[in-house]
Amino acid sequence: MSQEFLIALTFIAFLVLFTIVGIYSATQKQNTTGDYLLASRKVNPWLIALSSMATGQSGFLFTAQVGYAYTVGISGIWITIGWAIGDYLAWWFVFNKLRSFSEEVSAETVSSFLGQDSFKSSKDNSKYNFPWKKQPKSDRLIVIISAIITIAFLGSYAAAQLIAGSKALHSVFGWNYHLGIVVGAIVVVIYCFSGGIRASIWTDSVQAIIMMVSLLLLLVVGMNYIGGFGQLWQSLAQIDSSLVNWSPSEHKFGFIAFFLGWVAAGFGAVGQPHIMIRAMAIDSVNNLAFARNFKLICASIASFSSIFIGLAGRVIIPDLSQGGDSELILPYLSLDLLPVILVGLMLAGLFSATISTADSQILSCSAALTQDIFPARGKSYNFLKLGTLTVTAIVLIIALADDGNVFDLITFSWSILASSLGPILLVRVWQLPLTTPVGIAMMGIGMTAAFIWKQLGLSGAIYEVLPGFLASIGFYLVFLPFTNKKNLEKHD
Repeated sequence: MSQEFLIALTFIAFLVLFTIVGIYSATQKQNTTGDYLLASRKVNPWLIALSSMATGQSGFLFTAQVGYAYTVGISGIWITIGWAIGDYLAWWFVFNKLRSFSEEVSAETVSSFLGQDSFKSSKDNSKYNFPWKKQPKSDRLIVIISAIITIAFLGSYAAAQLIAGSKALHSVFGWNYHLGIVVGAIVVVIYCFSGGIRASIWTDSVQAIIMMVSLLLLLVVGMNYIGGFGQLWQSLAQIDSSLVNWSPSEHKFGFIAFFLGWVAAGFGAVGQPHIMIRAMAIDSVNNLAFARNFKLICASIASFSSIFIGLAGRVIIPDLSQGGDSELILPYLSLDLLPVILVGLMLAGLFSATISTADSQILSCSAALTQDIFPARGKSYNFLKLGTLTVTAIVLIIALADDGNVFDLITFSWSILASSLGPILLVRVWQLPLTTPVGIAMMGIGMTAAFIWKQLGLSGAIYEVLPGFLASIGFYLVFLPFTNKKNLEKHD
């Protein structure tokens, strides 16, 4: 048997495993939109933690993050540390409130939650200490605009996942990029149709384990090949002394500003519908603390492994720094260092990372399309599945038209979602007053600030989530004194 055939056989075996898990999850499903979108809010915290890790880290972990460490050296670790801190803070301050309040108002999507001017309870509204008595209705303009933002930028994010997966298939099998993208899209549709968000979460959990095992395996083999961490350090210093500089001096606004930018990036999880929907789906708000801590452990293992694999790749295969694609270093290392069957495992880990995120993002986009933009048809289970097919087609077109830079596409999509949806979600979960014009302006200002910051070429100094988030929150604080009881009652 040829090497390529054995790799393909192993890879296909893992895909079959994922598919079996997804199909089995369908035995637990109910043919309702609430089950398709939120798994009836009954998901085990172990699964929420693993799924959040897999869908949050995605193809970025195996391609963009490895490639970034390969290019910049050990200083790339600060992105991982900053992101982990911000993500943990997001879970700590936001997820519990979102889980409780979204159930109170029966919100099944992030956009429908953002459109709630208050949190109506069938028991006792007073326990939420509302600053006004009259409760406004759901704000359709905020719902629609946030849904459009979700479809546009979360769709682009999903396209980046398909691109990352296609890069892996191209590097190992020599497939055309477009063929890998189409294969990824087909697999995503199978997962989504088999059981909605439940299938996504269950398969994500299996994929998260494979992601961690495959990364740790390659890290151990790579370090053994080099001769240990000490030898890695010496070799990197010989190649370029900047590769072992913990805090490069070229950051325009200094290291602290750079680091805070990536803390804000991690906190930007509050603007990612495919992640926030997991907080809404957990079986109890009391289990979120466990899910948060377990997720942090799993994500840290995977992220630090990814960084050091990139560093090892710079020593073992230095030629990619001369015009090659550094985002392909992980599959190249696998082919050079691992037995054939383990190359299949590594490829499955990489493909898992991309698919685990893409299916979640496509489900969130289809929910935004069918539930938020066309609510009159929103309770139709078949219409929801048609929405999934429609969104997948849009994502496929974006992926086929893109130039293939996963790092840029993911970081830009993440920043726009974080800067536009994140601030208004904070206002909602903290039960602060908000009028329609201010809410819409917040989304527009956050998005615009992040976009301008990136266009000015300042993202390398401070990741654009921070200025985008601050601009939106700053605007809200300026108008907060005018958003009083009289304004809210008039708005109703």
